[in-house]
Order: sequence, then C-alpha cells, then structure tokens
Amino acid sequence: MSHTMGARQAQKQQSRRALLDAGLHLLADQNLASLGVREVTRAAGLSPAAFYRHFPDLAALGVALVEESLASLHVMIRSVLAGGDGAEEVIDRAVEVIEQHVRDHRPHVRFLARERHGGVRQVREAIDAELGRFAAEVGAALALQPASEGWSPEDLRMLAELYVDRMVSTAAAFLEALEALEAPAAGADPAADPGADPAARPEASPAAGADPAAVRRIAAAAGFQLRLISLGRRHWHGS
Repeated sequence: MSHTMGARQAQKQQSRRALLDAGLHLLADQNLASLGVREVTRAAGLSPAAFYRHFPDLAALGVALVEESLASLHVMIRSVLAGGDGAEEVIDRAVEVIEQHVRDHRPHVRFLARERHGGVRQVREAIDAELGRFAAEVGAALALQPASEGWSPEDLRMLAELYVDRMVSTAAAFLEALEALEAPAAGADPAADPGADPAARPEASPAAGADPAAVRRIAAAAGFQLRLISLGRRHWHGS
C-alpha cells in the first residue's frame, strides 16, 4: 500500500513539474494574461483536467513560478551578506552572484521581469510579497553588522529595500544584455540550411546593436550604485 501511495505521489509531483516547466517555457514569448490552460497542458503532455488537480487557475501556476523563481536567489544573497568580508568584497560578490543567477535561471528571471508589472494581479502581488520578504531577510542580515548600530528597524528596512531594488534592477539589466548578445542577427533564418555546420550558421552572430561589453558595464555600474548606497549608510544619522 505504502509503495503504491509513494508511486502516486511521485507521479503527482512529476505532473506538477511538467506543468510548471511547460508554463515557464511558453512564457518566454508571451505574458501570463495571454496564456491558456489548454496551451499549457498540450505542452506538458497532460489533459486539461490534470491541470486543475494541481492549480485552480493559471494565476496559481504563476504564483508557484514566482516562489520558485526567487527561492534560489534568496539563498545566494543570504550567503553573501552572511560573509565576513568587508563592504567592498560583499558588493563585488553580490554583483557576481546576481549575474550568475541570471545566467543559470534566465527563464525565471525573464518571467519575473515581465510579470512584475503584468496584467495578473495575483502574480504582481506575489512578486511584491516575495520581494518584501527578501527585503526583511536582507534587513535582518544588515542589522547584525556593526555599521547598523543605532539604526531603527524602519531605517534598516528602508536600506534593505534600496539594496533589493538595485539587485532586481541589475538582474533585469543583465538579462536584457545577455539576451541581446544571443539574439539572431538581423535577417538570419535559423531554419535555413539545416545541414550546415552549426558554428557557421548566422544565428551564432549577435543581433545588430548588441554590445559584448554591455555585461561588464552593467556589473561596473551596479557595483558603483551599491557602493553609493553603502557610502550613504555610513553617513546616515537616522530619520
């Protein structure tokens, strides 16, 4: 009996994972408000009835993707802030972590960037709530640092929100730059001459206007902006 229940639970988790993966894949080219349940289930290889065994509607699937999208970033940023290095090293490592996170989780970052101001209220609220929890975690980490001595909880929260907002904006900028670099060149036809050497196909070239140095500039600008916040922190006397 327990073996049967375990197999059913595993199958249920597999189906849920297939729906999340299908939704995330489809959302690469459209927003959640334009997506249909049948479109998701077709991509997942499941029936529409199977969808409703996991999610009451597409908004719930979107909320699940929000939680999944931000979970790993929370862990990484907490580890950066918990490090014993000085402020300069923490800032440099934070920028590196954000860039690597975008590279490793690009579909999730793209989803968050698009839906943060999208047309599905529940998803917008879920993103805001997750970023709020993120700010609370960052604020708790900042409170343990000697530079925060004498700061009120309200001021620490304000500082944490400044850092989080800058991190989110940096992630969106990294995403835009990386996708510009990897977009097909203007006029390239990925379907043309399928037998050609992949390295010689035109889509290997960056899109017109893409700048290979853009990622480095974004990293430098993000580090500068975070240092400005850090400098202001050292001279803040309370609200």
